Amino acid sequence: MTDRQTTGMAVRRRVLGDAHVDQAEAARDPLDDAFQTLITEGAWGTVWASDAITLRERSMLTLALLAATGNFEEIPMHVRATARTGASPQDIAEAFQHVAIYAGVPRANRALKLARQTLAEMEDQR
Repeated sequence: MTDRQTTGMAVRRRVLGDAHVDQAEAARDPLDDAFQTLITEGAWGTVWASDAITLRERSMLTLALLAATGNFEEIPMHVRATARTGASPQDIAEAFQHVAIYAGVPRANRALKLARQTLAEMEDQR
């Protein structure tokens, strides 16, 4: 394992939690092996591992970018990650307000709906 893979896996576990990462790793197969390595090294081992901004800020950016680009399927995962990154429900709402202004109200509205559902599920699990 390379240094970026080791770092990436550690950051990925810190942000997403062991259960999520263990499940993703168990589903890994030859078809997506190279892709998983790319994500672990690039996203987690480089971008998320940088200390230039906080994990809280990175969560807010990620949620806003996912919503702005219409990649809604990953929003619940990253909302759950806020429990580990320190981004609050208010931070999430603020990020999506930016989405509404700069990328469109329908995308922000959909993202808020997903965040609301995910936050409610998280509360029910406590």
